[in-house]
Amino acid sequence: MNMPEITVIGAGLAGCEAAWQAVKRGVKVRLYEMKPHKMTPAHSSPLFAELVCSNSLRSNMLSNAVGLLKEELRRLGSLIMEAADASSVSAGSALAVDRKIFAQSITDRIRNHPLIEIVEEEVTRLPESGITIVASGPLTSEALSDHIETIIGCDRLHFFDAAAPIIDAVSIDIDKVFLASRYGKGEASYLNCPFNEDEYQRFYEALITAQTAELHGHEGDLEVFEGCMPIEVMASRGKDTLRFGPMKPIGLDHPVTGEKYYAVVQLRRENTAASMYNIVGFQTRLTFPEQRRVFRMIPGLENAEFLRYGVMHRNTFINSPQLLTASYSMRERSEVYFAGQMTGVEGYVESASSGLAAGVDAAVRALGGEGFLFPAITEIGALAHYISDPATVNFQPMNANFGIIAPLGYKVKGDKTTRNEEYARRSLEYIETLSENPIFNDCLE
Repeated sequence: MNMPEITVIGAGLAGCEAAWQAVKRGVKVRLYEMKPHKMTPAHSSPLFAELVCSNSLRSNMLSNAVGLLKEELRRLGSLIMEAADASSVSAGSALAVDRKIFAQSITDRIRNHPLIEIVEEEVTRLPESGITIVASGPLTSEALSDHIETIIGCDRLHFFDAAAPIIDAVSIDIDKVFLASRYGKGEASYLNCPFNEDEYQRFYEALITAQTAELHGHEGDLEVFEGCMPIEVMASRGKDTLRFGPMKPIGLDHPVTGEKYYAVVQLRRENTAASMYNIVGFQTRLTFPEQRRVFRMIPGLENAEFLRYGVMHRNTFINSPQLLTASYSMRERSEVYFAGQMTGVEGYVESASSGLAAGVDAAVRALGGEGFLFPAITEIGALAHYISDPATVNFQPMNANFGIIAPLGYKVKGDKTTRNEEYARRSLEYIETLSENPIFNDCLE
């Protein structure tokens, strides 16, 4: 008897996680990846699971929705979370990774698995038959995008994603910055660049008048996702917008002198050697010369050397509520799944979550079962139900949050944190029960 097999298109976070979940259940995977023969404008490495924007996977705290999501994935045997934990760099209460070690680990595990066949070529059309998971990412090639559009029968949706600059650590004036994490949570692992009011005003004026890079063709119709907004767009909304956003000084008093600041820019480690730092929250589409001019006005970055400039690129996502079920499979072609940011889940961990959910369901069906849906009491399930709710109007990408998780149905004494911790307790209690489900035999951590 032939071993069941599925096809996965794309070796990003979602595709690698989907493939891993399938092979853990004894299903062969044919994994297509067009790198290194063809690269997108945002990618530079031939490795799988390349992190294009930030190296942060955000909060690790269970009172934070993405912290819960990460813990759910860990307990379900996620390849992405295993690699992230093994390649982590200091980031306070957040989880940040050395992106090269992270991607290399995943690439090695995927390439060396005996049930995974790697096909290094661009896919321009979906297979005519068989179970297929499309995880080609928000920068899906034009040919495949056009083919998908003919299948889904509606226009694609577009938004723009932006990446922050990365600074050479040796070019940072260490005498002008201080090491601390907000409110002292976790290890003090961020370099903080403090502003007084005059310095902030000069920086703000330079930022809102700086020249931005020209957008071309269909990219000229700028539609920015709120969760990844260019710093200059955010600044244009008001003089104090940045001081309540990425430059918020609250909780970042000087750890020695106790001095308070008007605004603070945080720098986060990019690698284990701490030789590179990311300017936190400074996604941008300023021209490269303007990035050098304006961002060198940040105290401590007057002589900053840019190892990577901020860039902006077009992302694509489909109208999932009208097209997909909560298993990430198509309503009208159930053998075709979508996973990753193309579905409208926004963020690295969220993409991995969709890959895990799609991979599990696809594997179970390939083995002759009826599939498996995660309930909305989990953050994995909440995201899946959010992107597949046909009642949704004006669908937009969504990060993990407690607003989409199923209500508790009972009152919890205490503040918001206490309530969120109860959401987490309920979810992880359910995840533990899956050890009794044959679908998850030998697959739970």
